[in-house]
Amino acid sequence: MSICNTGIRQFPDLTQIFSMEAHFILELCDNLRMTIIPQNAFQGMNNESLTLKLYKNGFEDIHSHAFNGTKLNQLILKDNKNLRRIHNDALRGATGPDVLDISSTALESLPSYGLEAIQVLNATSSYSLKRLPPLDKFSSLLEAVLTYPSHCCAFRNLRTERHNLLFSIFDNFSKECESSMRKPTNEMLDDSNNTLWSAERKTHPFATDYESSPYSYSTIFDDSETAGFDFEYDFCQPKVLTCTPEPDAFNPCEDILGYSFLRVLIWFINILAIAGNFTVLLVLLTSHYKLTVPRFLMCNLSFADFCMGLYLLLIASVDAQTSGQYYNHAIDWQTGSGCSTAGFFTVFASELSVYTLTVITVERWHTITYAMQLDRKLRLRHAVPIMLGGWLFSIGIAVLPLFGVSSYMKVSICLPMDIETGLSQAYILLILVLNVVAFVVICACYIKIYIAVQNPELVAANKDTKVAKRMAILIFTDFTCMAPISFFAISAAFKVPLITVTNSKILLVLFYPVNSCANPFLYAIFTKAFRRDFFLLMSKLGCCKSRAELYRMNYFSAYNSNCKNGGAATAPAKASQALLLLSALEKPYPAPQDKTSHKENLSRAPSYPLQGQL
Repeated sequence: MSICNTGIRQFPDLTQIFSMEAHFILELCDNLRMTIIPQNAFQGMNNESLTLKLYKNGFEDIHSHAFNGTKLNQLILKDNKNLRRIHNDALRGATGPDVLDISSTALESLPSYGLEAIQVLNATSSYSLKRLPPLDKFSSLLEAVLTYPSHCCAFRNLRTERHNLLFSIFDNFSKECESSMRKPTNEMLDDSNNTLWSAERKTHPFATDYESSPYSYSTIFDDSETAGFDFEYDFCQPKVLTCTPEPDAFNPCEDILGYSFLRVLIWFINILAIAGNFTVLLVLLTSHYKLTVPRFLMCNLSFADFCMGLYLLLIASVDAQTSGQYYNHAIDWQTGSGCSTAGFFTVFASELSVYTLTVITVERWHTITYAMQLDRKLRLRHAVPIMLGGWLFSIGIAVLPLFGVSSYMKVSICLPMDIETGLSQAYILLILVLNVVAFVVICACYIKIYIAVQNPELVAANKDTKVAKRMAILIFTDFTCMAPISFFAISAAFKVPLITVTNSKILLVLFYPVNSCANPFLYAIFTKAFRRDFFLLMSKLGCCKSRAELYRMNYFSAYNSNCKNGGAATAPAKASQALLLLSALEKPYPAPQDKTSHKENLSRAPSYPLQGQL
């Protein structure tokens, strides 16, 4: 019976129709003004198997007990574009269905009752269906064709518990199985014909599109429809659920972090990065000293690394919340604002951090090279536009994936790994090449600084050794952070990946945030000037007052010493003092020349990157 392409607004009363057919088929299609399927809509139509083909209608809602009193073989709801809801009890009172097709609908969830009998589930192009019911609801499921690969992770190792009713046909089933296993391979059914879909196509080679869909399991009992089908071989084999599409290399069946030890380690790293950089920002911004170029640059670096800590915190939090059931949260996470925010944070933070590190290193090299030319000294009015350019560049790079240039949705860790288009590939390569260039510039500047401080007229031998060690630590941390990421990312950008996404998560946790954790310590916390500012801040809060007083006494002692020797300072002495600053000597201020410079020194803060780098 078919009711198609009508202008009917109300669902027709079908309860007055009764058929004696063993396999009754009702087709309702292209009725765009029908919006609901009411309760008991099909009750009493047939006492045997019933197939409902309800496709391409205007259905928006299916009410409770809509299929009450039916024995459903197939329930086809495909192409109902506006169908958003099936009531949890819509299948209550019904037997079946064996086959459920909800492809190309707007359903956001499946009913919680009546899924136990489903053997075939077709949910292709159902993009709103992002979560599945508990797996124990699909106790009979043999084949699932879904929209998202992550949903197949839920069924990967799930074996059906349905007892095959055909076992009762064979009085001596164990012997039948034994004999079938002894058959030559060429007598057995090909693997391609073992699937439920291909078996139906074989028996209905000339059926139309809607009739050829493999939805009838009851027909397997008919002799006329089992030609070429080996019962014994089919039923002696274990019933394993098949599911498509299968997860790909970018989204394997695992939680966000994959490894258990990473789940623990990432919390330690993100807390270290957030606490360290927040402390540096707090001390620098609350200090009463004048904002100098090194302080300004250190604030920018700490903020960038703080953002990296926020990214790691966001990833760790979502992983903890979805552990063991990520397949049910993958779509919401990767396509939602959370993953986009995390991706923006990490790209912005990494690029701003690399940019600021490069500026800090070049500024130190410039200060040393032109130590005797005060007119060439980098001022704050120069540093502000330089860093403004870095902020605009970092924001621009981080925003591009939000507008289709690569994508943060490709992987669960929200990094821009999409290289499907040429533009996306160029974007990834641009970031990697710029990071490599920045590392080369940093190394070159450190080498020049090291050559400069080797001058025996300027720096003592023991200070030379300290400078070399500090530079080695800085270069090592930069190399540890950039080298593994850049190497594997460049190979992946050329579509020759040398590492899986699962293993790349180890790089994400162990190498990617190295700079964010190390920078606040190497560039600030380990310096004497920062420790002095820290204890002065704590003294304002009523803590560490004696330690703060000691730092005040040392400061004024150093200042008075500078004042006494200031008039005799010569140009070579100034150069020597500028280099001594790099080796973190006790006297962090240049020798004052007059009363004006004395006042400036009182408010001038020590250069954290100056001391911390070397």
